[in-house]
Amino acid sequence: MEFIKSADVVVIGGGIVGTAVLRELSKYDLKCILVEKEPDLAMGTTKANSAILHAGFDAPTGSLKAITNVRGNKLYHELEQELDLDIKWTGSLVAATTDEEMKTLQELLERGKANGVEGLKILSREEVLEKEKNLTSVKGALWAPSAGVCWPFGAALAFARCAVQNGAEVIRDCRVLGFIKEDGRIAGVETSKGVIRTKYVVNAAGVYADEIAKLAGDESFTITPRKGEYILFDKTACSSLVFGVVFPTPTKKSKGILVCTTTHGNTFIGPNAQDMEDKDDHAVTAEGMNEIIASARKLIPNLPMGAAITEFSGLRAVSSTGDFIIGASAVAGLYNAAGMQSPGLTAAPAVAEMLAEAIVKDSGAQAKADFKAKLPKKHIFNRLNWDKQAELIKENSLYGRVICRCETITEAEIVEAIHESCGARTVDGVKRRTRAGMGRCQGGFCGPRVTQILARELNIPVPEVLKERADSHMFYEKNQAQGGEA
Repeated sequence: MEFIKSADVVVIGGGIVGTAVLRELSKYDLKCILVEKEPDLAMGTTKANSAILHAGFDAPTGSLKAITNVRGNKLYHELEQELDLDIKWTGSLVAATTDEEMKTLQELLERGKANGVEGLKILSREEVLEKEKNLTSVKGALWAPSAGVCWPFGAALAFARCAVQNGAEVIRDCRVLGFIKEDGRIAGVETSKGVIRTKYVVNAAGVYADEIAKLAGDESFTITPRKGEYILFDKTACSSLVFGVVFPTPTKKSKGILVCTTTHGNTFIGPNAQDMEDKDDHAVTAEGMNEIIASARKLIPNLPMGAAITEFSGLRAVSSTGDFIIGASAVAGLYNAAGMQSPGLTAAPAVAEMLAEAIVKDSGAQAKADFKAKLPKKHIFNRLNWDKQAELIKENSLYGRVICRCETITEAEIVEAIHESCGARTVDGVKRRTRAGMGRCQGGFCGPRVTQILARELNIPVPEVLKERADSHMFYEKNQAQGGEA
């Protein structure tokens, strides 16, 4: 296989954990490359989850989940300004509807205190209704003020862009095929684009982490995908639902089907929990939708189902160990960040710290004196006042062309999303960076125009524009669609 590059560290997987690791490693004098098999970053669990920054009261005390959750939550409070992350510190409620569930809240309170979570408090029914007027069926709730919601894709992208501005490299459409070993140690990664010579590999491959580890000779764990289905409501429904994060009382298998706001002003209900065999099964089901609605109605009886605009699902990576798998493998040079189910999003910066510390200690790498921690702030047109919008239009007329009417997304924002580092290459990549296509019509009006802009800016024919994955072409030449040659 052709040799293409060399690096000190190769990170496998472009989700929230992989990108956080890449950024943390870019603080040191290490040449780092991240490889992602899909055309864009964060296309696995990171793009389809509850987007909650958990306080840290749920995980068993002393577990890696508990330790990295609490530390990760603190780090997000610090990273919010540095990376211009989209976060709302709403706090969270665990609602109890029975006397038995009230006892469970006391257990969560004590566990949270043991985990080091600050500010936890059990609220009475009256106190709950002061925060969430629609929780009329509750007896009380556990309040966690340090919790919040974020935009997970935006966080992963920010981690990656910060790493790139500090010398790291991101290669997409790059599938890992195998490993090269010398004297029993990792010496290279075989990819669909060639061989990358390296001394260290970080396996952050999500639901495929066990398969990547097995390719390297580590069969110490397995990953089971656990599907969670969701229903998303239009912004018009939000005033009748919730203002923050509302959990039901959890079970041993799941934190339960919740009702939750988003940083963009929508509300969702979900997820359920179904252990799967197929790691590519993202289908939503009628049974799943009925389960979600019935459960959410226990918290909010009057769900405005007429305002539902889309359904989706995500897969969580459940490890055979029952906990996160973080650190050096028995295979020299391989480090795992596996089994990163909830609270993996919250834990990601802390997991990155742990792995970077281990690799730096082994490699002897030194910290960079010129590490650039901050990213430049972006203009979000629909959040600006009229005067600032007018200034931008005067500077760049593309700000005066609204492409997505539901979300008021301009052509300038779409063009910027395509040309920034780790920029969009697909219609869904534009959607996740700008929200063009995430509104009430779900891209019905703006989708064709976004496709045209991608073709123009990438200098490719329209039939080559992808919706999301490598085989997701949206248009075909007429004679090609009829079975002839294009």
